[in-house]
Amino acid sequence: MSSSNKTIAKNTIMLYIRMILSMVISLYTSRVVLETLGVTDYGIFSVVGGVVTMFSFFNSTMSGATSRFLTFELGTGNVKKLKDTFSTAVILHFVIALCIVIICETIGMWLLNNKLVIPVEQKIAAQWVFHFSILSMFFNIIQVPYSASIIAHEKMGIFAYIEIANSILRLLIVYLLVVICINKLILYSILTCSISALILFIYICVCRYRFEECRVYVIWDKSIIKPMLSFSGWDLYGNISVMARTQGVNMLLNMWFGPIMNAASDIAARVQTIVLNLSTNISMAIRPQIIKSYSTSDYTRMLFLLQNGSRITFVLMLYFAVPLIIEAKYILNLWLGDVPDHTILLMRLSLLWNIAVSMTITLNYCVHATGYVKIVSICSGTLFLLIVPITYIMFKFGYPFWLPYLFNIITVIIASFFSSYTIKKFVTAFSFYKIVFKDLCKEWLVVFVLIGSIGYMSQQFDESPLRLVMVILVNTFITTVVGFYCIFPSDLRMKVIYILRKKLCKKV
Repeated sequence: MSSSNKTIAKNTIMLYIRMILSMVISLYTSRVVLETLGVTDYGIFSVVGGVVTMFSFFNSTMSGATSRFLTFELGTGNVKKLKDTFSTAVILHFVIALCIVIICETIGMWLLNNKLVIPVEQKIAAQWVFHFSILSMFFNIIQVPYSASIIAHEKMGIFAYIEIANSILRLLIVYLLVVICINKLILYSILTCSISALILFIYICVCRYRFEECRVYVIWDKSIIKPMLSFSGWDLYGNISVMARTQGVNMLLNMWFGPIMNAASDIAARVQTIVLNLSTNISMAIRPQIIKSYSTSDYTRMLFLLQNGSRITFVLMLYFAVPLIIEAKYILNLWLGDVPDHTILLMRLSLLWNIAVSMTITLNYCVHATGYVKIVSICSGTLFLLIVPITYIMFKFGYPFWLPYLFNIITVIIASFFSSYTIKKFVTAFSFYKIVFKDLCKEWLVVFVLIGSIGYMSQQFDESPLRLVMVILVNTFITTVVGFYCIFPSDLRMKVIYILRKKLCKKV
């Protein structure tokens, strides 16, 4: 267990390094690409090349499904079944990728030529962008089983290095885009596609070299295909429901409150995504071990990871979310200058949604471990979809713009009941009251007390960089103390103290 905990810590650090570097490079390249292409060409690439973005949710669903089944077989130690599962996953992804390419090159091409508004002089360039974007998407889908295999083996260092290389190559694109004098739009799409192909090649080489199961052979085993498709299908319903909820609410905000509200919503969503990614890296490192523990019927270890994984994720979320909630006005003014109306409130509610997710994220991983995601996907997905018609009715009766954001938070809390019900069916030792409910009550109390007390203290001073630093330092101190003594159980505290003492004794 000690080596497993060290693996989680090491993997978390690697994932943080990868995320921070990727984020910095992405922020820089986005700005330079916009300046180089110009607003019109950048817009064309966004809408035409958006086919890759459109299928990103599909990739994440298939990656989760593939990673789950590979991790499960790794846990059982059945090498033959592991090899069969990997080869089946690769063939399945190839067939799916081929089907999507055919659909995009027929229906998608017709939409591009007949429905999209594109300047005549860039029509040919837009077609090239479309073809190369489809090819990039093909490479990205084929890559899924290989990246899932690395995650299943908990080799987050390899995963981080490859993704950092991906970001650095995209930085190289910016340089080539500036120095090469041909149609910038076509060049950008060619270079982006080339990087997707190269990253796929790297993943294949690394996996074939490191993992014996990553040698593909022809197999069509229905006993593997059926549960994998069932799992990914129901999971896909949940992901599509969330996407439909997001787009539906954006449309309703536009209909009732105009494009300024959409701008506020988009800014809030950007902050929300960054903070969520920064805070949930540890849960990604924990996920493979939850699945392996379930596959070996080590339910004690699984429930330990479930409960303490969510506690640590929650504390990490507080480090980032609380200062942003309290200092939202100052930070947004510092970042944007001209802040759209209502952005502050939407950002605060979005961050509260993040906090709610951090409390229950490991519940979802336990559901994935069981392989039975049907009930959770149907119930949670339908709840998210219902937010759209409920919001429509509420807006009709003059209710405020922030209502759907409140519904989002409530839906996440309700979804934890469905997840708990599923886990209880497969793990009798699981107790909703002891493992989930008591922690939820305690954590929400901490959230409101923390925001209320530090928020009150900050109001005694004028807005300034000094006040921002003070809020961050005070929040870090209080969160650390409260997290250690109120959120973490005594056995976890003892382990942390033991590790710290051991490290200090080595230095002495």
